[in-house]
Amino acid sequence: MFLEAYYHRPKLNWAYALDETTIQLRIRTKRDDVDAVRIFHGDKCLPWSAMTEAPMTRIVSDERYDYWETEVRPPYRRLCYGFILCKGEERRWATENGFSEGAPTQHLGLYEYPVLHPEDVFKIPAWVKDAVFYQVFVDRFANGDPAIDPPNVQPWGGRPEYDNFFGGDLQGVWDKLDHLSELGVTAIYFNPLFDAPANHKYDTRDYLKVDPHFGSNDLLKRLVQACHDRGIRVMLDAVFNHSGQTFRPFVDVLEKGAESRYADWFLVRKWPLRVAKNGIPTYETFAFEPTMPKLNTANPEVRSYLLDVARYWIEEIGADGWRLDVANEVDHSFWREFRKVVKQANPEAYILGEVWHDSIMWLQGDQFDGVMNYPFANAVLDFFVFGHHDARRFADRVSELLVRYPKQALEASFNHLGTHDTVRLLTLCKGDKRIMRLAVLFQFTFAGVPCIYYGDEIGMDGEFDPDNRRCMEWDHSRQDRELFIFHRDVIALRKKYSSLRSGAFNFLRAEERDTLLAYERSDGSERIVVLMNPDEDTREIAVPLSGGRWSDAFTGQAVDVSGGICKVRLDPYGFQVIAATRAEADVQAVDGNEKANKEGVS
Repeated sequence: MFLEAYYHRPKLNWAYALDETTIQLRIRTKRDDVDAVRIFHGDKCLPWSAMTEAPMTRIVSDERYDYWETEVRPPYRRLCYGFILCKGEERRWATENGFSEGAPTQHLGLYEYPVLHPEDVFKIPAWVKDAVFYQVFVDRFANGDPAIDPPNVQPWGGRPEYDNFFGGDLQGVWDKLDHLSELGVTAIYFNPLFDAPANHKYDTRDYLKVDPHFGSNDLLKRLVQACHDRGIRVMLDAVFNHSGQTFRPFVDVLEKGAESRYADWFLVRKWPLRVAKNGIPTYETFAFEPTMPKLNTANPEVRSYLLDVARYWIEEIGADGWRLDVANEVDHSFWREFRKVVKQANPEAYILGEVWHDSIMWLQGDQFDGVMNYPFANAVLDFFVFGHHDARRFADRVSELLVRYPKQALEASFNHLGTHDTVRLLTLCKGDKRIMRLAVLFQFTFAGVPCIYYGDEIGMDGEFDPDNRRCMEWDHSRQDRELFIFHRDVIALRKKYSSLRSGAFNFLRAEERDTLLAYERSDGSERIVVLMNPDEDTREIAVPLSGGRWSDAFTGQAVDVSGGICKVRLDPYGFQVIAATRAEADVQAVDGNEKANKEGVS
């Protein structure tokens, strides 16, 4: 056995409370190196003879490793444990003390989950994993009240620039709620709404006031209620890493320098405040942008002010959550306090951090519920859109994502394929809607929370900012209604099948030097299999299936799986989604075959 590849440690994503009675445990071994893994566990306060053994399940594999998982329910909340690695007749016992060829005989030296405290369970809002989000960049979505337009407003549909305005507002969003309801959206993610000079509003001037060119606090409150009446949640965007240069405390510092009572609200390296010849300000900022001074969240006054802001929009306006801009550049202690304040205001509020990289340190149940899942987006784009990898490499990358975080955080991860910060999806696909549909279908059938960037559903394109922030097209004759119907149907599919929201994920086909892809989502009552052909030629794909009556998930037409094999001929960039439901009594008979499929995936 190649023991150097073995890895486990208590906490993080390797040992965590799944709920108030269950601990989920994972280990890592070299790919295809170990035949089986068993866990031995018990209570350190009971005799050694009370220790028990159980098998672990290999849940996924990536390029280098196999990942094994099991769940344990310690009756007295205490857990000590170790693992047995099996290869042929060879056995190795793995504990906190290392490896041994013989079985341990005492509790001391085993791994420990000392006590499962209910307060430590990572709990995300129940509604989040069932949600379908839609991102709205307000100035470009719809102009519902021309009377509040900025003085220099441009005609709707003109060319977007970094500094121009088109008059989109909250009334415009309200007027277009039918569009979102028809699409099937259940949550809106608003880019910043607070008073700010720029069209993107990430340079906040007043954290407690809706920008007057968007509307008013009262209008937002009524809009939130109108959304709630339709079953649509509302998430606001907060910029607590930095303010804008017109933020009153920063204006005071500009005027009074080090003598300002707000001098410590910001992080000044050298007085006076200015931009050096090399373009770098003498104070900390977002990037090196002088108009966005970084806030000192270690200052008690700053912290208190921002936490009051967070509480206000939840309690007074009824917002259902926060998307936190540049979240990885704010200290962890602030976010821990932020979570307490927000969850006290509304335990069901969703806290989403903007982090573009591995985010495990923010996802331990004490800070964010989820993060914007850029690693997911990159993997999907690399495979479906750019063709950088074969199916095996794509499966490896996706499999690693499945075990990167605790299950709760995985299900609350924000899976987007385009935002206001990226090139439009259809543009990346070079206008090929077939490729776009495959990427979107994977997005909506994978674990996590899918989000549509406004206009993607009707075929809007656009290069990098500002071109990706064009005005929404409301002329139906200029919308791609076929693409709209596809998005509507995929959303309906996700809503219909619970396994697409919380079921296990398993690749059925993903081979080297090939692009054909097949994967499954399953739970105790249903199985969904997705077959894809990201290829320029018509291809036949065959996967082993058994149990249940299979049908096309979109049309309901029966699918032949005679002989336990499903064979489907797919057009270039074609797909098929098939579904089977089964009675609870049938589950055990099928589970063995599912496990064999899982362990035999390439």
